[in-house]
Amino acid sequence: MTGPSGAGKTTIIKLLLREYLPSEGVISVDGQNLAKLSSKELTLYRRKVGVVFQDFKLIGDRTVFENVALPLEMIGREKEEIKGKVSKILELVSLEDRASFFPAQLAGGELQRVCLARAISYQPKILLADEPTGNLDPTTSWQIMKLFKKVNRMGTTVLIATHNVEIVDSLKERVLKIEKGALAKDQKGGKYELK
Repeated sequence: MTGPSGAGKTTIIKLLLREYLPSEGVISVDGQNLAKLSSKELTLYRRKVGVVFQDFKLIGDRTVFENVALPLEMIGREKEEIKGKVSKILELVSLEDRASFFPAQLAGGELQRVCLARAISYQPKILLADEPTGNLDPTTSWQIMKLFKKVNRMGTTVLIATHNVEIVDSLKERVLKIEKGALAKDQKGGKYELK
């Protein structure tokens, strides 16, 4: 999902998380009108959605392992299951050697990989990412995008809001262009349009 700053990309992500309600129209995911979900249904819906934030939102006094395990603990998974899942996910994002580190001990790309690991720990159907490469160098940005592609190939729908022209153009994936809060273009195998 592309578009200039202020176009509405982050707002769309918040609408999909149901942090905001639409002022008009209907937002439907998997046949569910998000505006009409009860609090219990909303909780169940949000368990299907993983989120990767640009500013990480990691818990500073918890290790990498503990940050990734937290969503699994919150949905009541057993300790042995959590241990196995978190270990596999940390291996997937190449952070198995950082499991006992705290966020302050990690570089930006490592922090973003922890966020991605946490977001996919409970195998969501949808993964939302708001400018996940915004604070990263080009090499690290590519590593993160390769991980998103890997997660997508595993069956998760991935929606990434980004300003990174080079990555959008190289990936040749479906591109949604947002302008003034509206969908201006939807193109398979698209490119980032600056105008």
